[in-house]
Order: sequence, then C-alpha cells, then structure tokens
Amino acid sequence: MAGGNNFITIVFDSCRFDSFVAARPKTILKLGELEQRYSYASWTAPSHYNLLMGLMPHASPKNVYASEYYKKDFVRYAERFGLDNFEFRELVPQLFLPLFLRQSLGYETHAMVSLPVLNPKTVINQGFDTFRLMPKHNDMRAMIREMTFSEERPSYYLLNVGETHYPYALPDEPTDMWPRIHGIHGVFKHLDQHVVGGKLVETAESAAIFNSDKMEELRKRQIRAVEYLDGVVEELFDIVPENTWITILADHGEAFGEDGYFGHGPVHHDKVFEVPFIEGRIR
Repeated sequence: MAGGNNFITIVFDSCRFDSFVAARPKTILKLGELEQRYSYASWTAPSHYNLLMGLMPHASPKNVYASEYYKKDFVRYAERFGLDNFEFRELVPQLFLPLFLRQSLGYETHAMVSLPVLNPKTVINQGFDTFRLMPKHNDMRAMIREMTFSEERPSYYLLNVGETHYPYALPDEPTDMWPRIHGIHGVFKHLDQHVVGGKLVETAESAAIFNSDKMEELRKRQIRAVEYLDGVVEELFDIVPENTWITILADHGEAFGEDGYFGHGPVHHDKVFEVPFIEGRIR
C-alpha cells in the first residue's frame, strides 16, 4: 500500500522541556500544541529503540490503564500517516516502525543520525533504505540538504539532531570554544585508559563537584541551540511537500546540577525524563 503523508520524526537529542520553552521557538510552535511529555528511557540508544517501536514519549495520565493509553497513542498514527485503512497487527511481531512502513505501507525509509551510539552497525539500523551517521554531530542543516521526496511513494525520515546534546555547540563554533566536562565525550572509546587491574581509577577531576555557574552556562547553551534550530526547522518547512507530518521531540532531557545531578543516562531525575513534544501537518 503506497500513499499517505510523508512522515518526519525529529529528535532534539538531550533537550529538556524547560530549555525548549525558554528558547521560545516561533517556527516550531506553528506545528501545533506544545506538550510536556516523558521519555521512556534516560539515554539515547534505548529511547530511540522505543521511538522506532512506535512509542512516542508518553503523557503519564492518571487513572488510566497502561494498555488503554498504548491503544490511544498508536491510533494517532492513522493521522500521522494520513491513512485509516491499515491494521496495526502488521506491526507485529517485529514491532519496528521502519519495517512496518517499508513493508506494509510502501514507504521509503531513511535515517540520519548525529550521535555515534546510533551508528549503522547497531541493531537500530533495521528497516531503513538508507541509514547514515553524519560527519558532524551538530549540523541539522546538512541533513536537510540531503533530504529528497519521491513523487511515487511517501517518505519516512528519522533525524537525530545533536546541537542540543553536550557540548551544545552550533556548527560554526570553533571546537576550542566548547565547554569541557570530564568523561562526557568518548565514554566507551576511552574507558580502557581509566581502568587499571580491572578497577576504575578515579581522578581529581572526575571527583570534583560541579560549579553552579558552569551548569548555568551549559543550560544557556542548550537554550541557544534550540533558538538556532528553530531557524533550521523553518528551512525544512520550506522544502517538504504538502501533506508532510512532522513530529519534533526529545529522546530524553538533561540535568544541569539540580539536586546534585548532571547529565543523563544513569541519572533518575525528573529533568532527565521531561521532554518537549509537538507535531502537525505541513499542508
């Protein structure tokens, strides 16, 4: 079955809800009603796996059975696809949205990701016609330049956007201007350098208490990144065909020193799970 809306999922990696609100993005807010939702996971890889199962960040409603919430959330896909004559049973057993879109609905499926933890060698690369790790971790505009839309089949795009991820750097910012927090970049790549005799070697830097001024600087950098991305999204609006559904969200948030927490992943704090969610159709 071919037809329906083009469908684009844009993930502002690590963008917490209040950073998004503070940025006051004019273009993005034209899509629809901004919601505060909650991520199913606290870091990039598992959160994207949930998204590609079809599980958008949830609204955490009270007095509702989880099964009923799932049903209502999946029904929203009829509007996103612009189709009402398909059956969700076809999503089973793979439970993977790109496979469903390609095999059952005739979509072209593409992914462009910024974070190496989502690279094409990982299991998340299933059901995509193309899957690319971008040369730079912080250049959504480069993704837009590569997007094409078939006139014969609808397209699905997953865009993992890195400007809102540490170090919250814009594409033209020199690397020597980036903030440097110990242990954030290359955790897996450099882990062996910090392990001696099977034990993790603590350094004075890794044991340091985070400075509140530094945390505020990082928060402001994330807000600035959203302000910048609002202009990039405007460029996206200009190139997509009519009847394109766009969903903009975050995979998780970030802690900037609240209650002694920084970052995400092994951090269970509200700010790590509070994410923006907004969607609508470009007509």
